[in-house]
Amino acid sequence: MNIQLSDHFSYKRLLQFTIPSIIMLVFTSIYGVVDGLFVSNFVGSNALSSINIIYPLIMAVGAFGFMLGTGGSAEISKAMGEGKREKAKEYFTLLILVVILIGIILSVICIALMRPICYLLGASELLIEDCVTYGEILLFGSVFFMLQTSFQTFFVVAEKPKLGLALTILSGIANMVLDYLFIYVWGWGIAGAAWGTIAGYFIGGVFPIFYFLLPNASILRFRKTKLYLRILLRSCVNGSSEMVTNISMSFITVLYNLQIMKLIGETGVAAYSAIMYVNFVFTSIFIGFSIGVAPIISYHYGAKNKEELKNIFKKSIRIIAITSFAMVISAQLFSNIIAISFSGGDPNLAALTDKGFRLYSISFLFCGISIFGSAFYTALCNGRISAAISFLRTLLLPAIIIMVLPLLLGLQGVWLTIVFSDGIAFFITFSCFMKYRSRYGY
Repeated sequence: MNIQLSDHFSYKRLLQFTIPSIIMLVFTSIYGVVDGLFVSNFVGSNALSSINIIYPLIMAVGAFGFMLGTGGSAEISKAMGEGKREKAKEYFTLLILVVILIGIILSVICIALMRPICYLLGASELLIEDCVTYGEILLFGSVFFMLQTSFQTFFVVAEKPKLGLALTILSGIANMVLDYLFIYVWGWGIAGAAWGTIAGYFIGGVFPIFYFLLPNASILRFRKTKLYLRILLRSCVNGSSEMVTNISMSFITVLYNLQIMKLIGETGVAAYSAIMYVNFVFTSIFIGFSIGVAPIISYHYGAKNKEELKNIFKKSIRIIAITSFAMVISAQLFSNIIAISFSGGDPNLAALTDKGFRLYSISFLFCGISIFGSAFYTALCNGRISAAISFLRTLLLPAIIIMVLPLLLGLQGVWLTIVFSDGIAFFITFSCFMKYRSRYGY
């Protein structure tokens, strides 16, 4: 059954449309987890710590792809809702060209400054070489990473979420198979993990270029374009919340690493790395749903269909609330198994990870609403509110709390930081929902 953005959405139809995006994001995070499992079990916990040290830089660079993908998809979907389909194709082409240009520039700069950046991010002498190796290789493929993240949202706009899902699965399988070969069979160590990841990025970033160039049934295609500065600026503003989210998370990860290194050292960073890998899997459910539903919201906003906007909003809130409770229960049930999987046979690391994740996972009760709220206002082309929610949830609140709570509670304060910050962001997001409901009619 072909579902279009203009349809009326029941719960069944809404889930059918968004589940490919959810699975796509979950699968993307899972093959990141596989990276972590191979590294922790066959290279060592220090290598896992090194990945966590340098990963904020990779995510900060990739944030520009998220920004133009999510912000641009809102503008493209809105243009479609207004009946401007050819303009939408030109906007799409422009955004992809800008993603490639920004990716090349940032990669060159970061590779040139890699070693001092690693020290700035908190790398110790024990971890520095692995950090530099992993970072340089990953940044070599960052253009593909940015393209992959952009195309994930554009496939949804093109009403081809299942194709985006299939491509993500293919990318993930390639990454997993190559991790096995590069790390376990050929013993390339942390470099093998990086090259396996790049292979996945390449598939997810390059194949869509050919898809949108060649004749097919997609409503999005590459077209001759020009520099639409206004659309480019609005896409940046609309998607600024997603960029803020990624850059903020990267910065907060650095603060976490610095606090943990001070409290317990490299073993603590390894535990936090494992927790973050699993956290990405859980929160990707919310992110995937938000990516999937955003073009629907933008379309009906552009078409001025307030009744359907209200319908989508109410159903989305209910779905997220049920999912939040289910995720916390699942996290508590499987925490010990997860911890052992990342421990590499180290019982101390397993115990530390288990205890940390049980506390950290309480945040799943709150984060879904804020993640959806930020995406919701991006879809409504209100980048200011969207960015404010992201800024508070991912940067300001956790930055303050991570500096204070560990002074009161020690290492437990580190794990509980996310719970406090997401809890406060939850209430702020609901306040925004109430304040702006009359303006947008949801």
